[in-house]
Amino acid sequence: MLDLLIPLAMTGAFGAFIGTLYRLSRRPGYRRPLLFTLVGLIAGIIGFVIYRLLVATTGAPLWLLPLLVILQVWLWLGPFGPAARAAGPDSPRR
Repeated sequence: MLDLLIPLAMTGAFGAFIGTLYRLSRRPGYRRPLLFTLVGLIAGIIGFVIYRLLVATTGAPLWLLPLLVILQVWLWLGPFGPAARAAGPDSPRR
């Protein structure tokens, strides 16, 4: 059981860290700064689940796990994030 929980916790913490770094790279004054950390945590957990499924089916290498987490945090907070939905299709995004 610990063989599964420790990597899951570490991956979630890594995702939260990446989400926080993404928050620091954005302009200040965002209304919900905790959103970045929570989305990073969820992206880390989902990235771990995807990685475990890939290991079970294809034997994916270990270096793929951090790339999955970073890619998900970037997608969820970047192009598919809340700022893109709030801005709408016609307004320019800053």
